[in-house]
Amino acid sequence: MKQELNYGTDYKFIPVTSVGSGVGIEMLPDLFCHTIQIVNICLVGYPDDFVLIDAGMPKSANEIISVIEERFGPNSRPKAIILTHGHFDHVGGLIELVKHWEVPVYAHPLEMPFLTGQKSYPEPDPTVEGGLVAKMSTSFPNEPINLGSSVQTLPSDGTVPHMPGFRWIHTPGHSPGHVSLFRERDGALIAGDAFTTVKQEYMYKVFTQELEISGPPRYLTTDWEAAKQSVIKIEALKPEFAVTGHGLPMSGEVLTTSLKKLVNEFDQIAVPDYGKYVN
Repeated sequence: MKQELNYGTDYKFIPVTSVGSGVGIEMLPDLFCHTIQIVNICLVGYPDDFVLIDAGMPKSANEIISVIEERFGPNSRPKAIILTHGHFDHVGGLIELVKHWEVPVYAHPLEMPFLTGQKSYPEPDPTVEGGLVAKMSTSFPNEPINLGSSVQTLPSDGTVPHMPGFRWIHTPGHSPGHVSLFRERDGALIAGDAFTTVKQEYMYKVFTQELEISGPPRYLTTDWEAAKQSVIKIEALKPEFAVTGHGLPMSGEVLTTSLKKLVNEFDQIAVPDYGKYVN
């Protein structure tokens, strides 16, 4: 099994960062997020019974292991790794982590071709409306990684392995099999890149982590109508806490009013004025 795991040939360290890099935030006693350069990972659960959501930027496995051992103790390992989707900045340390921990990975069935070496994602769009991050997106990896038999599909009944109380919700647009994770009892939402709380296309805003509601990262979003419907679906859940793939967590009234605004003004806030994936 270990021999068949590999990244695409374009896998490499991406030299971007933010003031939030290396910072962890506990949103709830069992919900912790940590920023790796410009992307967030989440830990859900308690010592001896937790999962890792997403796997950071390329070359980040050692940092992820350190974050987990600092929070839960030496030699701690998750029960599983749950992927919101398979873009490079969410699977960057994945193969090393799977080899280190020997734990299963779960993702939506529509992400499987991108996680088993079968199909590349559409190429990032450097021409899309935005700033320097959008323009440098041509250097971002888009070839599939191959997790072989280490990756499994999420249960069709909407439950999430080792995450009691959470259900996965199909929120496509940014990628075909993108999922968000929601817990009804306290309104906790792990949104992945269905929406963000930072203007991810602009280097200055990424670096400063200026908090503002935004759509999915434009340079990798290929289906804007699906992305809009996903945000509508999320807003209808009325989440109380949200951790997004990019940007600071958001909660309470700020989250409620921001999501309403994003739904009502999605075409103005999220959809770029131009780009090759804009209809």
